[in-house]
Amino acid sequence: MSQPPPLRARAEIDLAALRANVRALRARAPRAALMAVVKSDAYGHGMVPCAKAALEAGATWLGTATPHEALALRAAGIQGRVMCWLWTPGGPWREAIEADLDMSVSGLWALREVTAAAREVGRPARIQLKCDTGLGRNGCQPADWPELVAAALAAEAEGTVEVTGLWSHLACADEPGHPSITAQLDVFRDLVAYAEKAGITPEVRHIANSPATLTLPETHFDLVRTGIAIYGVSPSPELGTPADFGLRPVMTLAASVALVKQVPAGHGVSYGHHYVTAEETTLGLVPLGYADGIPRHASGRGPVLVGGKWRRVAGRVAMDQFVVDLGPDGGAVAEGTEALLFGPGDRGEPTAEDWAQAAGTIAYEIVTRIGTRVPRVYLNEDSDE
Repeated sequence: MSQPPPLRARAEIDLAALRANVRALRARAPRAALMAVVKSDAYGHGMVPCAKAALEAGATWLGTATPHEALALRAAGIQGRVMCWLWTPGGPWREAIEADLDMSVSGLWALREVTAAAREVGRPARIQLKCDTGLGRNGCQPADWPELVAAALAAEAEGTVEVTGLWSHLACADEPGHPSITAQLDVFRDLVAYAEKAGITPEVRHIANSPATLTLPETHFDLVRTGIAIYGVSPSPELGTPADFGLRPVMTLAASVALVKQVPAGHGVSYGHHYVTAEETTLGLVPLGYADGIPRHASGRGPVLVGGKWRRVAGRVAMDQFVVDLGPDGGAVAEGTEALLFGPGDRGEPTAEDWAQAAGTIAYEIVTRIGTRVPRVYLNEDSDE
């Protein structure tokens, strides 16, 4: 059998690790159902393969930001409960109802649009009412909650909606002890109690994200929404490493060194010559750049394992490539040598968190921004159960 051609770069996605992460997270919240959040192409890992693997490992819900992401899951043949929460006026309500999605509603405008679509379709829409308990983004303000609840109950009586959930989102769950956590939980309990006393009978109540699932059992309620954690990335270095939570990073990003060459001392490297060689040395060209999602802010700092040693990006990250200084002996590196940007760390390679520190950002952004020009190579596609 012929071998596939070597790749310029690749993002290896270990689906066995993802399944194991889902099982570890389920064990953290044993009395709650688990939603695997696969928005933004599963945080850059590939939405459909990751959704399937998460369901195989016991996730009973999938979550997306946009309805178009949720509809893409249905188009791929994925069944079961799928929730989407980021709606704008004129959104595809009718298609979402026909696809049997659960849709978040944060205000009266959305309720009016979804009920109108339900009348056209001739079947009730499954909706979840979102309350803003203090994050200040999406969700209904507490002062407006009674009006939204009353309107939702009227729509239920009319047969145009079924309210399947009440939910909210935490602002600072990744900061242990932050006073907003207790404050938001108090508001959430009060708003849920109000809705239930008024006559709403939700199937699920939920507020926990990945960090809350890992560290705040009082937030688990009926459902936990796990995003970054199922991909084996810690929500916050202050909370602990992935290994501290029994998680394993799912993505490994690698490239083939494209060129190795000797240059003299005093040689400028990349745009602006922010790096100049201190001595005669060997440079290695890595064919990945900011068009692939490598953060330009990591110029001069981003770590790479090449030839068994950690190197740093020498000079600026360009659109398609960056350079590493391999030292005077070149470290026995040749064209085609593997450059490991990040992974689980088993081979001594950097992690996504190392790149986040180098770029002054969070590890969520590092994995999510890896672009479509980098092929995803899926490992362990067959379930290990």
